[in-house]
Amino acid sequence: MKLSLARAKRPARIVMGFLFMVASVFHFTASEVELRLIPPFLPWRRAALYITGVLEFVGGLGLLLPRFQEVAGRGVAALLVAIFPANVYQTFTRKQFTGLTSTPLYHIVRWPLQGVLIWWALWCSKKS
Repeated sequence: MKLSLARAKRPARIVMGFLFMVASVFHFTASEVELRLIPPFLPWRRAALYITGVLEFVGGLGLLLPRFQEVAGRGVAALLVAIFPANVYQTFTRKQFTGLTSTPLYHIVRWPLQGVLIWWALWCSKKS
């Protein structure tokens, strides 16, 4: 079992890297939609949106580069912790969203999924 988990780290890291790089694009191409996820009482919302987009891209890229994978994994995990309050905000204001993100089931799954993503980032980026 341990051998197969070790072999899964590299593909898991590559998948996560590409997922974060793709997700970062939406911070710039769908910024009005993404901006609604950030609580309106926070200052510099648009700047935060663009900064987190850049951090997602850099973190994803770092996961793909073995030299930077460990620091990138910790950075991605920290980013996931930092953006968790936006998930909480979205849960309580979900009626302003449409589609899947407005359903209670999405939010029941989303909170624990954040923990899984944090674990995934730390696990797949740690060199054996």
